[in-house]
Amino acid sequence: MTATKDKYSIESTDYTVGQDNIQKWGFDVHNPVFGTSAALIILFLITLLLSDPTSAKAMLDGIKWQIINSFDNLFMWSGNLFLVFCIALVLSPFGKIRIGGADAKPEHSNLSWIAMLFAAGMGIGLMFWGVAEPVAYFTGWYETPLGVTANSDEALTVALGATMFHWGLHPWAMYAVVALAMAFFAFNKGLPLSIRSVFYPLLGDRTWGWFGHVIDVLAVLATLFGLATSLGLGAQQAASGLSHVLGFETGIGLQLIVIGFVTTLAIFSVVRGIDGGVKVLSNTNLLVACALLLFVIIVGFSTFLATLPKTIIGYVENILPLSNPYGRDDQTWMHGWTVFYWAWWISWSPCVGMFIARVSKGRTVRQFVSAVILIPTFITLVWMSAFGGIAIDQIINKVGELGTNGLTDVTLSLFHLYDALPMSTFLSVISIVLIMVFFITSSDSASLVIDSITAGGKIDAPIPQRVFWATIEGAIAAVLLWVGGTEAIQALQAGTISTALPFTLILLAMCVSLVLGMRSELSLYRSSYA
Repeated sequence: MTATKDKYSIESTDYTVGQDNIQKWGFDVHNPVFGTSAALIILFLITLLLSDPTSAKAMLDGIKWQIINSFDNLFMWSGNLFLVFCIALVLSPFGKIRIGGADAKPEHSNLSWIAMLFAAGMGIGLMFWGVAEPVAYFTGWYETPLGVTANSDEALTVALGATMFHWGLHPWAMYAVVALAMAFFAFNKGLPLSIRSVFYPLLGDRTWGWFGHVIDVLAVLATLFGLATSLGLGAQQAASGLSHVLGFETGIGLQLIVIGFVTTLAIFSVVRGIDGGVKVLSNTNLLVACALLLFVIIVGFSTFLATLPKTIIGYVENILPLSNPYGRDDQTWMHGWTVFYWAWWISWSPCVGMFIARVSKGRTVRQFVSAVILIPTFITLVWMSAFGGIAIDQIINKVGELGTNGLTDVTLSLFHLYDALPMSTFLSVISIVLIMVFFITSSDSASLVIDSITAGGKIDAPIPQRVFWATIEGAIAAVLLWVGGTEAIQALQAGTISTALPFTLILLAMCVSLVLGMRSELSLYRSSYA
């Protein structure tokens, strides 16, 4: 059955995937997007090499905080809207629509799918912040959530609940909106797997013009710079861990070695593709992470049993107060943590959303949205209860480095936790390996996403193109560390956050466009059933 060709009908376009591409030197690229993105990246690197990283950080920090302070309500209410929108999709008739068509079958097992969701989304973040964030909220390291008194019984529950608020339903709803929209328009409507395709119901064939080019270039830059920032910070954490555990001399040399090692393995993995590279690493990472989590739970079982209910209660009781931006006594905390997080998740949503879309064909909208939101939230709940709960217990009982000096170095907080546990050296080594593999899977995911965007929406870009982007990601992180260290990395992070403002508006429009697109699909389902 053919849908009616009106302004909302995807079938009315004559655009074919890759029609504007150029094939040369083993590349298959969408010229306006690839050329513009590459030129802007080169310009950025030249500017960074010729400028003072401290001055650049000060300027970008100023822009970042101006955006956060001026548009805090927009970020907060948008996060709430995305979650409500996802719940509405699950409960509505749209939930029966299957990604890829009524007869589509899943391409990956449930376990592999969940592993890839987690590895691409927040796996590395949990390793970095699983100890530091609950401790920061409990001790008032940078203010306290909802203005509670630091180091109090109330602070324990609120700290764990606020941590879950930042890593639970809201951020995964943001990812789910982007992922579902891209998967639907690519696999159900045959449009390129690119951000611009989502807006065809609103813009028609203008989607393939300058507006679409701007959206895709922004997505490429946000993904590339966001990943480079994470690689740089991750290299610093891994180097700190190696220095703490194995006695290696810390410094820029060790950090560059870590980036070189991670980038080399990422190139090898991305060449092998999703099935041979990303999926294998993601499955391995999930199993190792679960084994590590299980060990920590067993060691601190009594603490975990006491903490888990407090995490659940803290999340449920405080999700509404933490979601409301008005009348807050903790504006400084809200801006420094929640609004910053929401901007960061939104700026990362094109990368994570497109990767999730790429591996999610064959599942219904109801299955897709429910799994993307609930399963990572459940894993995060257990993780934060174990690592965060034990860390706070060490603070309360004055055990180890955390109990003696509190949160002194965020990059070492996880290893300070291990120092007070049995088999601390073994746990630290496993965690360092886990951190680096998480970075490899994140790099792979981002490379595949950028490949698709710069190839005009093609799913399988040529191998030289994959190698090019994986290499560029590592090179940017290495240059940042070399010329400016933490100052340059934080400057790029501030720049990445600044892209969240336009992307917030893009995501809001995406919700409208997705409903319009699924409305035409739902009519086909009803006709088939009839």
